Amino acid sequence: MQDIIQQLEEKRARARLGGGQKRIDSQHSKGKLTARERISLLLDEGSFEEWDMFVEHRCVDFGMQEETVTGDGVITGHGTINGKLVFVFSQDFTVFGGSLSEYHAKKICKIMDKAVQVGAPVIGLNDSGGARIQEGIDSLAGYAEVFQRNVMASGVVPQISVIMGPCAGGAVYSPAMTDFIFMVRDSSYMFVTGPDVVKTVTNETVTAEELGGAGTHTGKSSVADNAYDNDMEVLTEVRRLVDFLPSSNLESSPVRDSFDDPDRKEKSLNTLVPANANKPYDMMELVEKLVDEGDFFKIQPNFAKNIITGFGRMDGQTVGIVANQPMVLAGCLDIDSSKKAARFVRFCDCFNIPIVTLVDVPGFLPGTSQEYGGIIKHGAKLLYAYAEATVPKVTVITRKAYGGAYDVMASKHLRGDVNYAWPSAEIAVMGSKGAVEIIFRSEIGDEEKIQKRTDEYQARFANPFVAGHRGFIDDVIMPNNTRHRVTTSLRMLKNKQLENPWKKHGNIPL
Repeated sequence: MQDIIQQLEEKRARARLGGGQKRIDSQHSKGKLTARERISLLLDEGSFEEWDMFVEHRCVDFGMQEETVTGDGVITGHGTINGKLVFVFSQDFTVFGGSLSEYHAKKICKIMDKAVQVGAPVIGLNDSGGARIQEGIDSLAGYAEVFQRNVMASGVVPQISVIMGPCAGGAVYSPAMTDFIFMVRDSSYMFVTGPDVVKTVTNETVTAEELGGAGTHTGKSSVADNAYDNDMEVLTEVRRLVDFLPSSNLESSPVRDSFDDPDRKEKSLNTLVPANANKPYDMMELVEKLVDEGDFFKIQPNFAKNIITGFGRMDGQTVGIVANQPMVLAGCLDIDSSKKAARFVRFCDCFNIPIVTLVDVPGFLPGTSQEYGGIIKHGAKLLYAYAEATVPKVTVITRKAYGGAYDVMASKHLRGDVNYAWPSAEIAVMGSKGAVEIIFRSEIGDEEKIQKRTDEYQARFANPFVAGHRGFIDDVIMPNNTRHRVTTSLRMLKNKQLENPWKKHGNIPL
């Protein structure tokens, strides 16, 4: 018995050492933590329960039978984040460059299967050189097994990917199918084909950072949701995000104690919207004054800045917030903002998170680049997402709500539960000047007449009362009372029941 115990301890010691002290030192020299250090930072102290520590690959080609490392390049198991159960895998770059083998994949699949069964989030810490080439088709099969589980877990449990090193080739598609992707600046990158292949095929010279670094994926491609300066910061933010999320689609939106008065009035909001309808203002001010304690977790803050998405709490309950940002492109909806908001709305609907929508939208962005890029189809994604959502939906129109963009932004017609407007709201087919130039085209040139017509149109339509007469707006509220009215509505909607007709799935305009 004593021999077995000693053997056990020796095996555990070897597994904990990964690829050896020299490779651990190399990892540290790059400013990166090891796979085990990352898990220690991510999870509550002492909560990690490791699975499959003793797994080894079974490849015998290319001399691989002489190179086995206990654990096979990935650490898997479960633990807690602020007491909430999560499953985690952390790829170990010190072992074969973190490359994925048949058994490496099996370890990941095992915890993903269990996460779905028990209803707990899955967090993947990715740091891998890709498929283990020596294993050939077995490693490719391993990737596909992981992909299949990503799809099956989608909408069942939250899936979070953290890119903490290289993630290339087929490896990128597993994170791409998860709900959130976070990256580390200057030490992580994602691409399907690397700089060398790009140079060979297209003759473009590009660095790994330019091709697939954090700046590229958070600001241009929208592949990643946010990026942070180092391993410690990103793991701290993942812990913060997990606090906002339910463990599975069977749970309600999380509630935690808040010291912020749900009936708090914010007098400063009465002067947030400028008297000049063409002057911008910062919608983030409203968001931060609306949510509990000003605590707001931004999603994709560096992409499509004309729309704000993220999580906050109201009266202690997690809510998803979607808000037009008049500071950028006047708050117009375009291709990028439509995709960004649609994906966020669908996530909230998957996991029973109420959606609060703050509207100041003059329409869809015009131009050939938008039309050629498919704004019709991409704009329809946002419309589809809101129309499909059955969670509580509360909408506040602060200023402009013009044309089809009014419809799209959680209007009453898309089953908005409670729709408010501020006195400054303008709900119409289009702006007064443009409308007059169409209706009274024959009078163009007579500035006095056009101005008179514009003033008439403004008085008739540039207010919330026509929509209120039709019941499309439930109430016109004072800006300083917005938090109280929204939290009261969310309380009323707590037990809302709404189901869509049975179907295998809809055919969203991808």
